Amino acid sequence: MHIRIVLPAYNEEESLPPLLQRINDAYNYYKWDASVLVVNDGSVDNTLAVARNFKGDIKVDTLDIQPNSGLANAINQGMRKAVEGLKDSDIVVTLDADDSQTPYLIQRMAQQVAEGSDLVIASRYQPGARIKGLKRSRTFFSWAAGFLFRIMVGFEGIKDYTCGFRAYRVDMLRKTIKVYGDKFITQKGFGCMVEVLLKVAGQSATMNEIPMILRYDLKQGESKMNVQKTMKQTLKLLLEYKMGKLNP
Repeated sequence: MHIRIVLPAYNEEESLPPLLQRINDAYNYYKWDASVLVVNDGSVDNTLAVARNFKGDIKVDTLDIQPNSGLANAINQGMRKAVEGLKDSDIVVTLDADDSQTPYLIQRMAQQVAEGSDLVIASRYQPGARIKGLKRSRTFFSWAAGFLFRIMVGFEGIKDYTCGFRAYRVDMLRKTIKVYGDKFITQKGFGCMVEVLLKVAGQSATMNEIPMILRYDLKQGESKMNVQKTMKQTLKLLLEYKMGKLNP
C-alpha cells in the first residue's frame, strides 16, 4: 500500500521545513511506502525552493501552479496528479502545509482504509480530539458548519465536514473524479473540501473519522481563510446539494 501525501502550499516557506521533517520522521518510524507531492500554488516566497531542496529519506515531488489560483484549484490539480500511477488499494492523503496537523496520524488513517473505509477524516469533533490556538471565529465556523451539515446531510459517523486532513482510497477517489470530470471541484475557496466530501459520499463511499489534535499554536503566520466568505460559500454549497445541483 503506497501513501501519497498531497500538500497544497501557498507562501509556506516557514511552516514547510518542519512539516516535511515530521513527515520524514513518521515515514521512517512506521516504515511507510510513501511519497509527498507539494502543490505550490503560485507562492511568492521560497516555498517551491524549500520543497525541491528538502533533504530526507521520503521522496518529495512538486507541482508548480502559476500564478496563484487558490486552494480549490491546488486541491483539484493535486488530487488528479496524485492518483497517477497508483494502484486502487493505495491511499491519497491531503494535509495542510501549515504544520498544524500531525502526519503521525496518517498511520491510523491508513489502517482504517485497510480495514474497509474509502475515506477517513481527521476530525476535531470525535472524542479525544483537541483544538489549540485557533481563533474563536474559526472555531465557531467549523462547529456551526459541522452542526448544520449533520442536521441537513447527516452522513453516518461524520462530524467534521470542513477539515482538509483526509485519507482517500485511490479507487474511490479515481471513480469520483471520473464521474464528475471537469466538475469534480467547482468551488473557488475553502468550501472545496466540503464539495469533495459530498461528491465522494455520493459514490456510496464508506466513511470514517478518527480524533485529531489540531495545533494552530504551531502555525507560522496568519490563516489565509476568509471566514465570512467561506461561510457564505459553504451555505450555498449545502443548498445546491439539497437541490440536487451537485449530481453528475
